[in-house]
Amino acid sequence: MSVATMDIPHEAASDEASLAQQARQRARRHRQLVLLGQLAILLVIVAGWQIAAVTGFIDPFFFGSPWGICVRLWDWALNGTAYGSFWLQIWVTLEESILGFVVGVVSGIVFGVLLGEIRYLAEVIGPYIKIVNALPRIVLGSIFVMWLGLGLPSKVLLAAVLVFFVVFFNAFQGVRSVDRNLISNARILGASRLQVVRHVVFPSAMTWIIASLHVALGFSIIGAIVGEFLGSQRGLGLVIATAQNTFDANGVFGAMLVIGGLALSAEWLMAKLEKRLLAWQPGNSRDSAIQGT
Repeated sequence: MSVATMDIPHEAASDEASLAQQARQRARRHRQLVLLGQLAILLVIVAGWQIAAVTGFIDPFFFGSPWGICVRLWDWALNGTAYGSFWLQIWVTLEESILGFVVGVVSGIVFGVLLGEIRYLAEVIGPYIKIVNALPRIVLGSIFVMWLGLGLPSKVLLAAVLVFFVVFFNAFQGVRSVDRNLISNARILGASRLQVVRHVVFPSAMTWIIASLHVALGFSIIGAIVGEFLGSQRGLGLVIATAQNTFDANGVFGAMLVIGGLALSAEWLMAKLEKRLLAWQPGNSRDSAIQGT
């Protein structure tokens, strides 16, 4: 074997490493440009809002102002709210959202897989699921408050209901979209119904389920806030309702800002979880790098 022939694998490896380095650099520049655009939009909104409030173009009493929001949040952080520590209100809402998310996701996956696999069950229960899904969430929240009171259970149940339907329909469609040839081959090889669901159906539907979790996460926070708004003893929803009743626009926007921060933090964690769970899929690392996750 000649020296030139032996150098070919080394050159190929060097070219591959160079291409990988260039791809990482492009992904890094893309993330920097995205972050720069996001910061620019935020700066324009905040600066324009503050200038409009200072110059009297808008009435700060009704529209608030960025500076007033910061003052209100600082006051809450130091002195608390009318219902106790501001951090306690955040934790209560976060606890309700997390519990509702877990309950909704688990029940949505279970029912989605069951109804997706058992056609008879889907035909029997399907109409009732559609009826409940068509009910306004405000009505359901009011019913849950009457049934379970103003405490934690009613908020968790409302958040779980919102999460359930998002996850259920995705899991159901994911199961129905599984390649029937894979299922047939598994059964030919002697796999039981449970083994087929565990090793073929569920992994194949995982992409659909994971995709639904991003939306479900936001819905869990919405469910907790709506439940607190309808009636509660503490939580960010109660803080918003109180600020609304006292015409405290800065308080309303301040609580909304905190909720947005919680949602973004939860979305970041969900993106990390998605990257780990779907690492086996081709192209996932590349897509995640582009998205900045």
